[in-house]
Amino acid sequence: MSKISLYLDEHVQLALAESLRARGVDVLTTQEAGNICLSDVDQLIFAKENKRALFSYNKRHFAKIHYEWMTVNQSHTGIILSDQLAVGIVLRRFMKLYFSLPADDMKNRLEYLSNWK
Repeated sequence: MSKISLYLDEHVQLALAESLRARGVDVLTTQEAGNICLSDVDQLIFAKENKRALFSYNKRHFAKIHYEWMTVNQSHTGIILSDQLAVGIVLRRFMKLYFSLPADDMKNRLEYLSNWK
């Protein structure tokens, strides 16, 4: 059972990436990947190619992309969406998800951290 590897979009605080890494989570940020100027669709494609679930605060755009992709049977490696909250709150919610779902279960899945309180 492999753990979720994350790809954080450009709007996610670097402090969250650091906190996740301190807890053993494999994290790659948009900045580290040199992908600041990519569209949301291209960010999701990059995440899929690198076997990472995409994490974003951009709920509206990525939920729309998810449903569009599912309609045409285009797969992805998971999308995790959250409201932009304090790092500690996001961290706690993500860690609950992280210890509950293996990476394989994230395939084509859209998860809202608000469901992981």
